[in-house]
Amino acid sequence: MENKFIDSHVHLDDEKFDHDREALISSLYENGIELVLNPGSDLDTSKAAVGLADKYPFIFAAVGCHPHDSRLMNDDTMEAFRKLSENKKVLGIGEIGLDYYYDNSDRETQKIWFREQIRLAKELDLPYIVHDRDAHEDVLKIMKEEHYSGTRGILHCYSSSIEMAKEFIKLGFYISLGGPVTFKKSKTPKQVAKEVPFDRLLIETDCPYLAPEPFRGKRNEPKNVKFVAEEIARIREVGTDIIAEKTKENFYRLFNLKQEN
Repeated sequence: MENKFIDSHVHLDDEKFDHDREALISSLYENGIELVLNPGSDLDTSKAAVGLADKYPFIFAAVGCHPHDSRLMNDDTMEAFRKLSENKKVLGIGEIGLDYYYDNSDRETQKIWFREQIRLAKELDLPYIVHDRDAHEDVLKIMKEEHYSGTRGILHCYSSSIEMAKEFIKLGFYISLGGPVTFKKSKTPKQVAKEVPFDRLLIETDCPYLAPEPFRGKRNEPKNVKFVAEEIARIREVGTDIIAEKTKENFYRLFNLKQEN
C-alpha cells in the first residue's frame, strides 16, 4: 500500500499556484497526500485559507499574522481572526512568531503581536503555529512567559538546535521539518531529525517555498513532502512508512482529529 502523508504546512493560496491551483489540489490524494494544513500569513491569506478549507474536505486552515506583516496588525484584525476561528475547519492560530532575518516589521511590534496572538490561541483553546527565523531566544522567552496549561502547537520548518527543540517540546510543541533537512550541508536539521522524539515529529513542505532535493530552487508542492519523509527515514534508519504513520498520528493527536484509517 502506498504511503499517505500529512503535509502540516502549506500555502496553497499563494499566487504561485494561481494558474493550476484546482488541478494541483484535485491530484493531492493520488500523489500521496492525505491532509494538508494551510496557515494564513495575514488577514487576506487567512480568509483565503479558510475558503480553501471550506471547499475541500482534506484541507484545513489556521489563521494569523506572520511577523513580516505584524506592523499592519490592529484590534480589528484580531477580531477578524477570532471570527474566522469559529469555522470548524480552522485548527489553530498561525503562522505567528518572530523573524529577525528580514525585519520587515520592527522587532518590538513583532513581539507585541506574537504575544497577542498567543493569547488569542489561549482564549480559543487552539494550538498555534510558530515561525521562528534567527529569533530563537526571543521566541522561546515569549512562549515561556505566555505559557498556559493548554499550550500546544508546532514549531514550523524548524531551524534551531536539538537542545532548543527539547525546550519547545517541554512547552507542549511539535517539531516540524521541511525541505532543508534534505539539503546536503544542513547539519542541524539532520541532527534534529535524528534525535527529536518520534511522538513530537511532523513533516511539511511550506510550499511553494523551500523545495527539497532534488527540486531545490523550484516551486514546491505538497507531494514533495515524501522526500522530507524519506530523508528522515534514512537518518533514523527506519522505513518511510514509519515516518508517514508516526507523523500522521502526531498531527491527529495535536489537533484532536479523528483518524479514519
